Amino acid sequence: QVQLVESGGGLVQPGGSLRLSCAASGSIFRPNAMGWYRQAPGKERELVAAITSGFTTNYADSVKGRFTISRDNAKNTVYLQMNSLKPEDTAIYYCNYHIFSMDYWGQGTQVTISS
Repeated sequence: QVQLVESGGGLVQPGGSLRLSCAASGSIFRPNAMGWYRQAPGKERELVAAITSGFTTNYADSVKGRFTISRDNAKNTVYLQMNSLKPEDTAIYYCNYHIFSMDYWGQGTQVTISS
């Protein structure tokens, strides 16, 4: 089993920044991928960004150039630096850990962009 603990969500004005963190614990193996998904009200959950344990990254087109995903393998922690935030970035953000065709999810953290 893998446990994921997220932190860093909140309320920020348009154009602002937030940094999300997600620490994984339990049965951690490599190679793996960790990432962030988000779900806005009335919409399906979508990939925001992902990073493998070899540091290959993947971003949704809507966040390219604004968000940066990174990870610390020694700490089993993934980060999402979000800059130039827009109201449409408002959603619950979920941390994901993917290995051997299995997915584990965090509890989610609310990100609200509003003036």
